Amino acid sequence: MDETPQTPSNASPPPPPPAAPTPPTEPAGPPAGGVSDNRKIMIVLSYLGLLALIPLLVEKDDSEVQWHAKHGLVIFVAVIALSMALALASMIPGVGCITGLLWLGLWFAAFVVTIICIVKGLNGQRFMIPGISEFADRF
Repeated sequence: MDETPQTPSNASPPPPPPAAPTPPTEPAGPPAGGVSDNRKIMIVLSYLGLLALIPLLVEKDDSEVQWHAKHGLVIFVAVIALSMALALASMIPGVGCITGLLWLGLWFAAFVVTIICIVKGLNGQRFMIPGISEFADRF
C-alpha cells in the first residue's frame, strides 16, 4: 500500500511569517513632554534684558521657558523703571550723590538677581521675588 500522507485538495498554504516591526521615527520639534532641546539656552536668554523676547516668542510650547522669559522681562522693566526714577531724582539739587550710590546699588542688585535666576533656572527651580514674580504670573 501507499504510505504517503494525503492532503486535502482545498487546503490553503501556511500563512506568511509576521513582518518585522518598523522602528519608531523621531518626532520633529520638541519631545512629547513639551521640553525643548535648547531649553537651557532659552532660560539663560530669558534673563538677558530684551533677549527674553526670543524664548518668549520661540518656545511657546514649553511652559517653564515661558515662565522664565516673562519673569526676566518683568525684572528688566522693573530695573529700567527704577533706574529712570533715580535719574529723575538725581536732578533734585543736593540729592545727586545719594541717587548715584542708589543707582550703583540697583545695578549691582540687578546683576546678582540675574545670576541667581539663571543658576536656579538651569537647575529646574524658580527664584521668586515678591511683587515681581506675582506680576509676571499675571500674563
